Amino acid sequence: MNYKVGIVSLGCAKNQVDAEMLLYTLKERGFTIVNDPAKADAVIVNTCGFIDSAKQESIDEIIELGKLKREGVIKAIVVTGCLAERYQNEITKQLYEVDAAVGIGANEKIADVVSDALNGSKTELFPDKLLLPLSGGRVQSTPPYTAYLKISEGCDNRCTYCAIPLIRGSFRSRPMEDVLREARELADKGVVELNVIAQDTTRYGEDLYGEPKTAELLKKLCEIENLSWIRLLYCYPDRITDELIDVMATEDKIVKYIDVPLQHCNGEILHRMNRRGNRESLTALLNKIRARIPNVVLRTTFITGFPGETEAQFEELAEFAKEIRFERLGCFPYSQEEDTKAAEFPDQTDEELRQKRADIIMEQQQNIMAEYCEKLIGTKLTVLTEGWDRLAECWFGRSAADAPEVDGRVFFTAEGKTPVIGEFAEVEVTDYMGIDPIGVMV
Repeated sequence: MNYKVGIVSLGCAKNQVDAEMLLYTLKERGFTIVNDPAKADAVIVNTCGFIDSAKQESIDEIIELGKLKREGVIKAIVVTGCLAERYQNEITKQLYEVDAAVGIGANEKIADVVSDALNGSKTELFPDKLLLPLSGGRVQSTPPYTAYLKISEGCDNRCTYCAIPLIRGSFRSRPMEDVLREARELADKGVVELNVIAQDTTRYGEDLYGEPKTAELLKKLCEIENLSWIRLLYCYPDRITDELIDVMATEDKIVKYIDVPLQHCNGEILHRMNRRGNRESLTALLNKIRARIPNVVLRTTFITGFPGETEAQFEELAEFAKEIRFERLGCFPYSQEEDTKAAEFPDQTDEELRQKRADIIMEQQQNIMAEYCEKLIGTKLTVLTEGWDRLAECWFGRSAADAPEVDGRVFFTAEGKTPVIGEFAEVEVTDYMGIDPIGVMV
């Protein structure tokens, strides 16, 4: 029987790449892939288990699918990804709707797992997480003009608040030849924007070659003919070298956008997070990046309410954000994750206070981003056209300053012209709405 399979992939872009590889494995085994889970015989939930809100989203999705299963719309629910890897046998005990719970090390066996679930068998399978394949065929779930390129898996940074090393395992890079082969294949299929991802992209190659090879990899990616934009995400601040900055500054295909998750600026808090640096050293790094990469867009993330964070330390963080004026910023309340060192710290902060502090940072950031948009008025942006907004009755896309899914959009009218989705348009900015520029195609 030709069964239909749908997948719901939650969490980060790295998880999305895993989902695309799962779909390829299923397709090769004869399953029909459907986009709407309600039209599937079996649904895979590729979960996130990073922080409480992500875990709850995964659980809520499973419960909703359970309703479809009880109504006879779908026949089986398979749970994989970070939540399954982290909680293993607890998944089927706590969520009776689930027919199979498998860890990330079982991804290559997903076709057998789905078949067994559809035949009425319950499966719990948790092999070594290091068996997770780092590369393989993918059914691209992003629009055809943009894709993620995962260059490594796992993490060895051991930040005290983070469960990623427990879930995904130790850091391991893909061989450069393998990464470049996949990048060429994506470009040949029509991808013009390549988003380079890993838990820590700046560590790439350290385990294989004895030293980081991110800068070298970027140079070689720039040689691929059909690629126009190459974006580097998730750079650990300690490993941003002069060589990496120079490559980003001089290679035209690399968008002048760098995502540096700092988490905090206070030296004591960073030390307790098992991270290095302080306000002075981080300010010096960011100023150096801005000086050597003109018009660079800086993105970061902060954590508020980390155990022991005083009012003065929080105020230092808010002042730092206001001083640096990041073009892109996300701020999240600390999540007390079991089996992490920080979860055992005695001076946990109140949950309401954590959220209040995060809200203060984000409210401040809204004003900074509005001022950034104000300065764009009268300038021209190169925009990757993504679609037509029926409500606003205009086109939209992303500039080099906007990473997929996490940042904003540029809205524009074409005045007699017809933009092509997946191609670039020059847009003159005339106004902005919220934190999104508005303009006219020129």
